[in-house]
Amino acid sequence: MRVFDPTKRFLGFIVLMGTARCWAAAPTAASCTDLVKMQVENTTISEAIEVPAGKPLPVGSGFDPPVVVTSLPAHCLVHGEVNQHKGANGKYYGDKFEIRMPVEWQGRFLFLGGGGLDGALNPAIALQGPVPKPDSKSALSLGYALVSTDGGHQEANPFTQDGSFGSDPESRADYNYRSTKLVTDVARKVIAQYYGHPIKYSYFQGCSNGGREGLMTAERYPDYFDGIVAGAPAFNLTHAAIAEAWNTVQLASIAPKKPDGTPDLARSLTEPDLKLLVTAVLDKCDALDGLKDGMIFNPEACHFDPSTLKCAAGQSGSCLSAQKTEVIGKIFEGPHTSSGKPIYSRWPYDAGDAAEGWRAWMTGAGPVPSINVMIFPSFFNGLALAGAPPKIDIFAFNFDTDAARIDKAAAEINATSTDWSGFRKHGAKLLLYTGMSDPVFSALDLIRYYQQIQQNNGGDIEAGSFARLFLVPGMTHCSGGPGLDDFDALGAMQSWVEQGKAPETIVASGRAFPGRTRPLCAYPLISKYRGQGNPEDSSSFDCEKP
Repeated sequence: MRVFDPTKRFLGFIVLMGTARCWAAAPTAASCTDLVKMQVENTTISEAIEVPAGKPLPVGSGFDPPVVVTSLPAHCLVHGEVNQHKGANGKYYGDKFEIRMPVEWQGRFLFLGGGGLDGALNPAIALQGPVPKPDSKSALSLGYALVSTDGGHQEANPFTQDGSFGSDPESRADYNYRSTKLVTDVARKVIAQYYGHPIKYSYFQGCSNGGREGLMTAERYPDYFDGIVAGAPAFNLTHAAIAEAWNTVQLASIAPKKPDGTPDLARSLTEPDLKLLVTAVLDKCDALDGLKDGMIFNPEACHFDPSTLKCAAGQSGSCLSAQKTEVIGKIFEGPHTSSGKPIYSRWPYDAGDAAEGWRAWMTGAGPVPSINVMIFPSFFNGLALAGAPPKIDIFAFNFDTDAARIDKAAAEINATSTDWSGFRKHGAKLLLYTGMSDPVFSALDLIRYYQQIQQNNGGDIEAGSFARLFLVPGMTHCSGGPGLDDFDALGAMQSWVEQGKAPETIVASGRAFPGRTRPLCAYPLISKYRGQGNPEDSSSFDCEKP
């Protein structure tokens, strides 16, 4: 089952499921309302209330109308703030948090990561499913105590914020790496006070920036969690952000102008253009995994050349202009300096490269601008440069000078360490996953990073004892796209941590292919059809070396 992040449609659809016997049936140490009186260093608890089972809670994506959920169990809701301070820019900042503790508790704690530039306090409920429904189950109903945080600052709209919090060193540190530690420390104390028991197992899960937060915590605070699920992690964020500028510049070169003179990216590569691309990619690569089914499970064998789509002389249909095929090639090759030095990574060609979730980030749609154009200028000028002039224009990005300026922030923002000795000593586990059609963070970059983890931690077998990577064909950023994006990553993690069952496969399904299931295989293995049996059933597939 899939956990829905209620504030971001494309940032942070994260995965959740788990069942177990109740470890601590009811609170024994303090009533819920008494928690507001707790004295915790550098922390204010502003609210502690008992929430009855079934109380309606509106949740929304930030794009769609809210859905009123009525399926939450009885629980204690706590709001507070840690590290409130006046920033260097004169604004007040602090790490706001929300804790929800079910009456029926399993002894498990789950920290929910954020997304984008944070700035929003998401409900700590972790609904199952990519779209909230009134009767959606939640992590609360599975007995987890949960916490969420705004990452150290508040914004009315996380997509359109100016990133000015980056000019305050403390707020910048909270976003980059510290907020998870500060809020976890407080949550542990509140949970122990309420239940009269300490937490038995601690888990983290997040996607996008939430995935980066999980990796950053594992690297800086390796004994904080027993298991971390990191989806589409923004671990190499400065370089990925430069890649988003590169993609924007390439698309702008073929885009007509809007009335205000800015490029209309939605008309650069149109939906029909991209569907033509995906059809050609599937024709070449779909069957490489042994079954032609609209999904590419052997992506590293897929070598596609977009120039094959270029219109011949006199041809006008089922082809693209030379300019468009050139731009596609440049995007998928990744950014480089004027001397040809690569800055980030190549991107895989995949079935989701025409999906709504891909276009939302890259080109936008109609009057809605691309998310790249909304979020990355704030990242560049507010966070990475901490407001230092000159200001960067994403449409006029200089891949020599501007890239060098941005990369100075890498040491504090990026989570690229491959020294996992502390994490391994704690006995903790890491589960990585990403969509092969993710338009924000290249799956090939995550594969490269995972291979470095293997190389620097005793090879693939030794590294596999604490870290696993799962690739999801067709899935865009965190969820969506023509793939099987509904899978139980946290359940797999829970079995790994508590029962020692390392995940070899995770069965996945999805709305894009009703009735279909497939095994997601631990990298580098891929899902291959046996040649007999129901091709829509995961039991007809094996995990094999490509």
